[in-house]
Amino acid sequence: MTHFENPIPATDAIILYANGKKEGIVLIERGNEPYGLALPGGFAEKWISYEDNVIKEVKEETNLEFVLESPEHPLCVHSHPRRDPRAHITSTFYVGRGSGTLRAGDDARDARLYTIDEIISLLGKNAFAFRSHERALKDYLTREGHLRRESA
Repeated sequence: MTHFENPIPATDAIILYANGKKEGIVLIERGNEPYGLALPGGFAEKWISYEDNVIKEVKEETNLEFVLESPEHPLCVHSHPRRDPRAHITSTFYVGRGSGTLRAGDDARDARLYTIDEIISLLGKNAFAFRSHERALKDYLTREGHLRRESA
């Protein structure tokens, strides 16, 4: 049998969330290398759809229930071979709403709500563990009219 070294699939979430005081997007602080801010998510597991996988990962890392905005249409897919320093990992990014009490879990050291302005202020500052997470946020913010196309 031929051995293939295929990319490893992952799913990540842009979680729109409001806590009564402010609204925005949830980011986690990674508890494992590579360190930094990240969108909640993780490796796709065998026998679970990507849609169900991202819902599971959001629950594990943030304690939130996650309802996908458009399960059949992810926001984007990033597949650059060096998007993740650990291996060639491709990621499918989904957008949805989170509900419940935000609390870090699994391998997230912290989970926090960031306003759109706070997210924009982090762009271009090497705050994210993965460049593709910053690119996905730019894609989302551009789509929603928070960034101009040339800023993205």
